[in-house]
Amino acid sequence: MEDLAEVAVICELRRKGFSLQRVRKVMRFLQREFSKRLAETVSGASEYHLLTDGKTLYLETSPRQIIDILKNSRQPILDVCLSDTVRQVQAVIRAKKNSGRLTASVKRSLKQAS
Repeated sequence: MEDLAEVAVICELRRKGFSLQRVRKVMRFLQREFSKRLAETVSGASEYHLLTDGKTLYLETSPRQIIDILKNSRQPILDVCLSDTVRQVQAVIRAKKNSGRLTASVKRSLKQAS
């Protein structure tokens, strides 16, 4: 499950236009920042977002931090919701375990996550 969550985040970053080199940097940053797997970190009720202006990368862990970042920024910020991506993978895995087979909606969710 942890690998699938990280792959889903990588796919989301690629969809947002990140190069593979940039994705590697982001994933290394997250590993260093959290010191544990992404799915373990994001499994609670809190929301985590990556924010970037194309040059700098920010990790948003509370609404207050977004406000502080935007006050000093003149460029648009890209938002990738890590929590939603990890929760989506967790829901697909749970659905698969509960049904014992993949339903059409689960297959669609897996395709969208990749």
